[in-house]
Amino acid sequence: MDSKKPDKVLDCIGLFCPEPVFRTRLELDSMEVGEVLEVSADDPAAEEDIKRLVRRLGQEILGFETEGDVVRFRIKKIK
Repeated sequence: MDSKKPDKVLDCIGLFCPEPVFRTRLELDSMEVGEVLEVSADDPAAEEDIKRLVRRLGQEILGFETEGDVVRFRIKKIK
């Protein structure tokens, strides 16, 4: 993933569906176009759920990585 510092960081470690998706949606809704959100989650469903949410909202996934049980997304608000 790129090394640029995200505008917002959301830690969803220890939270289970639907909390990571719900909180990601709330953060994205509160952000300005062009800002980047980094989300970390360890819920096994979070990877697919967050990818689906980002597609549905028409936003952009800049990067995605897995480290052990933790998935980390960089999401750019584009509209």
